Amino acid sequence: MSTNRPLIAIVEDDESMRDAIKGLIRSLGFDAETFSSADDFLTFPHFNRTGCLVTDIHMPGMSGLDLHRRLVALGRSVPTVLITAYPDENVGAPALGADIVGCLTKPFGEQDLLDCIRSALARSRGGENGS
Repeated sequence: MSTNRPLIAIVEDDESMRDAIKGLIRSLGFDAETFSSADDFLTFPHFNRTGCLVTDIHMPGMSGLDLHRRLVALGRSVPTVLITAYPDENVGAPALGADIVGCLTKPFGEQDLLDCIRSALARSRGGENGS
């Protein structure tokens, strides 16, 4: 059933952005869960189903970058899409590690997000991105 499908986790402190991303992802047939903070995501009981993480860089408490670093420290390889309202941060995102599959500037296009998610899911399954 749905437990066989990878989960796309959305960590975003802005509720309207969080809901918009979740709606888009679900409309494309993916499972999606939303979290208002990195700490909420880290305590999620189905954490191990996460095939892709979409997280805002700037959030109160633990930032999206700190969340990524925490996952690496925990030995978890979760392909991650960073989103930000600050485009100057795009420059360094790919250098953060192999798990970062993209960094999108708000507002971003639906197709750009979908491309990043597909790339992330291909990586999480151990497959090669065929592009």
